[in-house]
Amino acid sequence: MTVVRRLPGPVRRGLGRLIRWSRAASADLAIVGPPDAFAKGFKAFGRGSALLSPQGVIYNERYISLGEDTMIGPNVAITAGMAPTQEMVTDPVVSIGSRCIIGRGSHIVGHWSITIGDDIMTGPYVYITDQNHTYDDVEAPIGRQWPIEAAVTIGAGSWLGANCVILPGTTLGRNTVVAAGAVVSGEFPDRCVIGGVPARVLRRWVDGQGWVRPSAVEPPTTT
Repeated sequence: MTVVRRLPGPVRRGLGRLIRWSRAASADLAIVGPPDAFAKGFKAFGRGSALLSPQGVIYNERYISLGEDTMIGPNVAITAGMAPTQEMVTDPVVSIGSRCIIGRGSHIVGHWSITIGDDIMTGPYVYITDQNHTYDDVEAPIGRQWPIEAAVTIGAGSWLGANCVILPGTTLGRNTVVAAGAVVSGEFPDRCVIGGVPARVLRRWVDGQGWVRPSAVEPPTTT
């Protein structure tokens, strides 16, 4: 650092521009699109879709399906199973629809079935999984207890706020908004706003009434 600080101002600025240019150029060159060899390993990789650079951990992509015009942000991890080369029971395991945007740093960890509808947008660092460990034996470490799976479905047109967590067995209706930081489990209707830990309905659109307050809507059905 001391050597860099001693460089003449024009030299430092020139080197800075070069580094920024090279970083942007490498990120652009490393984008994965449908013609790329890596994309051809997916179950489906729709026209106009892209994995932005740098890509996060992605494995068993033959069980992962992307629709058209979907953008997967930088450092997004999408996995099927616990390890590369694992044979899965369901196919596809993770299905992401068309015209979706998955925010940077998000994790989509599938083992059984995660279905993300069309026109979904997420903030950064969203976590979606269809598997969790059980707690049947209070003496055994949690991580060593047998996991269970429950399918996750996210309805088309929904928005998932930053840092929210979607747990196994969750079903979100169409055009649902999930507040940032929410922890979601259970079934929720179309056209609602949910938030909290655990998440609950904050408001819901009812035809003929408009947006209805929480006291007037039923709680989610938990699984």
